[in-house]
Order: sequence, then structure tokens, then C-alpha cells
Amino acid sequence: MWALLLNEALGRAASIVAEVFLGLGSNRDRYRHLSLGLDALSDRFGSLGLSRVFESESVGFEGSLFLNMVVSLSTELSVGELSQCIREIEVDHGRIPNAAKYSPRTLDIDLLLYDDVVGVVDGVELPRGEVLNNAFVLWPLSELSPEREHPVAKRPYRQLWQNYSSSQKLWPCLLYTSDAADE
Repeated sequence: MWALLLNEALGRAASIVAEVFLGLGSNRDRYRHLSLGLDALSDRFGSLGLSRVFESESVGFEGSLFLNMVVSLSTELSVGELSQCIREIEVDHGRIPNAAKYSPRTLDIDLLLYDDVVGVVDGVELPRGEVLNNAFVLWPLSELSPEREHPVAKRPYRQLWQNYSSSQKLWPCLLYTSDAADE
């Protein structure tokens, strides 16, 4: 009987819809790859919430400017399944598996938040540490979900952004423009 109840509980847990926030970035053929990444996510998950697109300098290495944004979506996938799905989207759009952490990217998709889960789940740190450390994550997240509270800091993203202090250079930009320097 306990096995039956456990199976029922696990079945219900598998159908729970999670609200997820992803960070997207690209610094190689940036406009094209960011657009293709959004199309792939929309095809897979349906409606997406979108922040503005920001341009930023590379962090951790000398490289060309990045385009960054945050996307929200709903999914029934587990953390591990979602992580695998976004890795496949990255590779489908030119990401080299096992490339150096600080290197140019055609498409980089990071799982930032999975509901309010805290801890390491299926090998993924949640919430992702860079949420509080990188302007290219915190600013778009604060625009997309200003009143949502960070599950560890227990403060809304709007407030976290208002109190953020860093030398990282970041500015809003248009996604659908021609950028000769991007080629």
C-alpha cells in the first residue's frame, strides 16, 4: 500500500508546473543566435516572458561584446530534464561542448531559477550564483520579475538591482538591428 501511495505522490510531483528563469547570452553572430535561441525555447515551451536585451562587455576574458537577456517560462520538466534540453538547444546552435567557461559563445543558456528551489538539484546549483553577482543577469531579471524575491537573499529583484554596485558595463539595446561589427 505504501508503494502505491508513493507512486501516486511521485506521479503528481512529476506533473507540477515550475516557473523557470533562464539567462541567455551570445557574443558570436549575436543577434542571429539570440533570436534562434528564443525561437527554439518558444517552440519547446510555448509562451515566454522576455526582458529587454542588454549589451555588455565580456566578463572573465577579453572578447567581443555580449547580448544578454532573461527569459521566463513554465515547464513540467524536472531540473535535470530542463538542463539537458537547454544544453541540446545550445549545441544545436553552435555551442562547443566542454568549451572553456570564459570563452566566446554562439549561444549560452543558463538555468537561473527553478521556482524557489535552493540547493544542488541534478547537478545544477539553484539559484545560480551569478544572479546576484552579474549585472547582465540581475538587471534584466529585475525588469522581468521585479517583485519576485530571491529565494536566498529574501529581497525582491527590483531592490537587489537598485542596491547593486559593480564596475560591469551594461546598457539596453535593440535585438533586431543590423550590427556590422557582429559579423
